Amino acid sequence: MNFLSTYTLFRKKVYVVIYKTNTKAGRLFDLILLGLILFSILLVMMETVSEFNLKYHSYLITFEWIITILFTIEYIFRILSINKPVRYIFSFYGIIDLLAILPMYLSLIITGSNILTVIRALRLLRLFKILNNPQFTTQSLKLKRALEASKGKIVVFIYFVLISTIIIGSAMYLIEGKESGFTSIPTSIYWTIVTLTTVGYGDISPQTPLGQFIASFVMIMGYGIIAVPTGIVSAEINKINKSKDITPQNPCINCNNTDYPGNAKFCPQCGHSLENN
Repeated sequence: MNFLSTYTLFRKKVYVVIYKTNTKAGRLFDLILLGLILFSILLVMMETVSEFNLKYHSYLITFEWIITILFTIEYIFRILSINKPVRYIFSFYGIIDLLAILPMYLSLIITGSNILTVIRALRLLRLFKILNNPQFTTQSLKLKRALEASKGKIVVFIYFVLISTIIIGSAMYLIEGKESGFTSIPTSIYWTIVTLTTVGYGDISPQTPLGQFIASFVMIMGYGIIAVPTGIVSAEINKINKSKDITPQNPCINCNNTDYPGNAKFCPQCGHSLENN
């Protein structure tokens, strides 16, 4: 057996293990991968605990490098095992996989950048691919379509809220003034946003009766602002449920996309073949 045929066979085996979740080897690989991701996130979190980091810093760094090297090997194998690696590299999961390994290498140049490895948490989105449950696929597709349908209404609503905060913030600056902590219009807009979102830090508060009346109105209006986007999205989900036009699709093994026509031969998101999905 020559080198070319050995390499081809190797690629096929790697492809089955990495991309074929429905196989025993593929499922085991993905479960181990998820375990490593969770462990690496835990390591980064524990590194920020001063007492723990002081005592076990060398172990934490060693484990982080081991996991980073394993992820680097996995990333290289993902590229080598598919026919069109460029599409994987620039796909959503390809970019996330790359960002998951970069921080540790950057830490050699920029101190502390290894903390950015928490971005590996995004790799946990592969859990839905591992579960490969039509129920999850259908619900995620419904939510995606509802958000797309609600996009215009939500943008208009946010624009209205933005204009309102500017007007109310400017009014509070004029009514309360610097004596009450409203030292500028941007500061007053900050207070308006904090009050409108019902967070209410309390670092700035109106002192005049008129200012307190407006503050009360803004607080009550905040509850409505929370409810409106939820109502918009819920209405769109209800429409989709009634239409019953959501057909579960097997996720694309390259980018995990499920939003494609039933007769599609290639994934519209990454271009990967869907025939062997």
